Amino acid sequence: MNKSKNFSGHPVIKQVLNFILPKDIYRTAKNYQSDRYTKKFTTYEHLVTMIFTVISGCSSLREVSSIMLACEGKINHLGLKDFPKRSTLSDANKRRSSEVFAAIYNSLYKRYHCFLSDSRPSEPAVKGLKIVDSTTITLFSDILKGVGRNPLNGKKKGGIKMHTMINAMEDVPCLIKFSSAATHDHTFLKDLELKKGSYVVFDKGYVDYEQYQKWTLDDIYFVTRQKDNARYTSLEEFDIPDKVDDAVLKDEKIELLDKNDNPFSLRRIAFWHDKHQKVYEFITNNFDLDADKIADIYKNRWQIETMFKRLKQNFPLKYFLGDNQNAIEIQIWVSLTIQLIMLVIQRKAQRKWAYSNMVSIIRYHLMTYIDLFKFLKNPEAKWEDITTKNIGQLSLFDP
Repeated sequence: MNKSKNFSGHPVIKQVLNFILPKDIYRTAKNYQSDRYTKKFTTYEHLVTMIFTVISGCSSLREVSSIMLACEGKINHLGLKDFPKRSTLSDANKRRSSEVFAAIYNSLYKRYHCFLSDSRPSEPAVKGLKIVDSTTITLFSDILKGVGRNPLNGKKKGGIKMHTMINAMEDVPCLIKFSSAATHDHTFLKDLELKKGSYVVFDKGYVDYEQYQKWTLDDIYFVTRQKDNARYTSLEEFDIPDKVDDAVLKDEKIELLDKNDNPFSLRRIAFWHDKHQKVYEFITNNFDLDADKIADIYKNRWQIETMFKRLKQNFPLKYFLGDNQNAIEIQIWVSLTIQLIMLVIQRKAQRKWAYSNMVSIIRYHLMTYIDLFKFLKNPEAKWEDITTKNIGQLSLFDP
């Protein structure tokens, strides 16, 4: 009889949940009073159900309840006493504040962010670099105000915008704020808590001259692209040292005017990108770093785009289990929580795995009793054991 060496006493979903300590969830629920007047479906059970929903890719309340009903004999591994009914989950998504799920995500981030930064293979252009950007999630119903003009035929869909800041060393959000899709990006800059001497990079959609001046006074440095219609006056052109990349075309000090017509100075760098055959114009309040280093800082901005792509490809935010803002935010927070845990698992695995491949394996084996890390370390082990094993019965026919 063949016995798998990858067997585990707990299904894969339980091994994923082991990265979340129940006592932390209970403590957070108590602080936010999210279990007040709750008899059965606690915050922890709500979180586990939503995690199962997000990983498995369920797209409706009926699908969630049906799948969990089929696994009723195994849900005790998940800390659930009963499988949740559709009405129970729907009411919880509507009434239990999304703030408690935000707090759960932030507590997990505080626990694992040092591990993520220590295990990262490459470093950003400067130490302590923060990256800021936003992504819009289109909603089927008009829950939040959508972006763009109203269409000639039909009703404009709603949308929620997720403003995000990540530490370049960690690759996971350290600050998140939701707004309607029609909200301008630059409003998020006021919510950033940056230390003196830190660097932040963002695209030109965040232009805010008033905030630039405040950061300059606080010794906080930023790098962004200059808007095409920006009006400025060139004050001084700097010499470009020989050691600087030849792609740097111009390095100069410019003067701009804020909304009150008060002048202030910034640094402008023109950089030729050979692959795109295009000139990029960067502005910054840092006059000490080499011009090509400023360009390298902006290149790091692409990292947050990769993070958004990873989130939307592996945990598609297309189908929501509720038609209200609170339910939508809960599902997004849980998706971000799972993305963080999966990233920790990827870094802990003693084998180089593509993130999407690893998530797919976990998704299709949520209720399989295999040791996740043994399997991730050597998934071909069982096949090698079968194909290379010496079958003793064949020796009966040896001469």
